[in-house]
Amino acid sequence: MISKIQRRNKIKTRIRGKVSGTAERPRMTVFRSNKQIYVQVIDDLAGRTLVATSSKGMEEGNKTEIAAKVGEAIAKKALEAGITEVVFDRNGYLFHGRVKSLADGARNGGLKF
Repeated sequence: MISKIQRRNKIKTRIRGKVSGTAERPRMTVFRSNKQIYVQVIDDLAGRTLVATSSKGMEEGNKTEIAAKVGEAIAKKALEAGITEVVFDRNGYLFHGRVKSLADGARNGGLKF
């Protein structure tokens, strides 16, 4: 039987084989822990993180609402850095709940993907 972590890693490998970030269209990746959610905008060609933010310090609301605020925050930071389009990397997580909320928040903030 395959564990939840092994299943996620398998999906993650499959996604990373297809999704790569460039300087013009960097990759926006999500990491979800039990308490926090983290997001980075990465230029894979240069191998560096351009913008990053997390839910640390945000306490009002439930996890899904906080994820939407993190999405808006990353969109604001990315727009300030001159990034308007990104490739979304859900990092092996299913696209619902907190991950979907973060993506919708980033779209509302002005990012295109």
